[in-house]
Amino acid sequence: MRSTNLGGNYMSSDKWTPDFSALNPSFNLAIAEDLGDGDHSALSCLNRDERGKAKLLAKEKGIIAGVSLAEYLFTYIDSSAIVTIFIEDGALINAGDIVLEVESNTIKLLQAERLVLNYIQRLSGIATNTSKYTSMVAHTSCTILDTRKTTPGLRMLEKWAVSLGGGGNHRMGLYDMIMLKDNHIDFSGGIIPAVNKVQNYLNNKNKSLKIEVETRNISEVVQALEARADRIMLDNFTIEQTKEAVALIARNAEIESSGGITKETIVSYAECGVDFISVGALTHQIASLDMSLKASE
Repeated sequence: MRSTNLGGNYMSSDKWTPDFSALNPSFNLAIAEDLGDGDHSALSCLNRDERGKAKLLAKEKGIIAGVSLAEYLFTYIDSSAIVTIFIEDGALINAGDIVLEVESNTIKLLQAERLVLNYIQRLSGIATNTSKYTSMVAHTSCTILDTRKTTPGLRMLEKWAVSLGGGGNHRMGLYDMIMLKDNHIDFSGGIIPAVNKVQNYLNNKNKSLKIEVETRNISEVVQALEARADRIMLDNFTIEQTKEAVALIARNAEIESSGGITKETIVSYAECGVDFISVGALTHQIASLDMSLKASE
C-alpha cells in the first residue's frame, strides 16, 4: 500500500492508506464528544494501572476496512497499547473471524472501544457495498467511482474504504479537478465559454487540473468535444443515449456515466463502453458491518 496526504486526485481503483495523523483534529473531537469529563463507568470500578486484552470480532461477512485505523486509534489513545493484526484491510471476513487483538491500559481500551467500532463498522460497510458494485462490472473495463456525497469530516476515510472495496476515487474536493456542472455552464453562457474561462484561469494560476464537463444531451456532448474537455460526464442518459454518446466521443475524451444508476442497471451502462460510473450510493446508502470488541485472556 502507499500513503497519501489530504490532497491529490485519485481516479483509479488502486488501494492506498491515508495519513491518519492529518486527521488528529477530527479524532480529538470524536474523543472529546464521547469522553466529556471522564468515563465514570470505567473510573469507578477499574484500577487505573490495570492492563487488559480484547479481540475485535466480525459478526457478519463482508470486506474489512479500517484495521490500520483501529491500530492507530488504540495507540493514539494509549501509546503503550500493543495491537496484533490477524486480518488486513481489504480482505474478505466471515462471522466469527478475529480481526485483531489489543493489549492496553484497560480504562483507555474501553475509552477507545466505541470510537474504533464506529469507524471500522462504517468503513467496512462502505467497502462491502462498493465490492458488490465493482464485482458486477468486473467483466468490463469500467471503474466504479465514488462522489463527494460523504459524511462531513470523514471524506478521506470513506473514500479510502471505497478503494479497499475495489472502487475508484473521484475528486477529493473542489480543489483537485475542474468539474463543470449544469449551474456552472448555465451561469457561464454555455459549455464552450465555460471551458474557455477555465483554461484561461488555469493558465493564469499556473495550475494543471483535468477538466470534466457534465452534459445533459447529445448536443452538449458535441460541445464538450469541441471544447476539448478531458472527461465528459453523461448525466442521466438512457442506455441508448449512452451508446450514441460513446460512439460519438470515439475515445477522444474519458467518459463517465452518472445519475440514477442502480445495481439493476449498472451492468448495462458499463457494457456501453464508458470508462467510469460514479455512484453516490457507495458512501451514503450503506449498512455498517456488525463487529464487537470482547475482553479476552
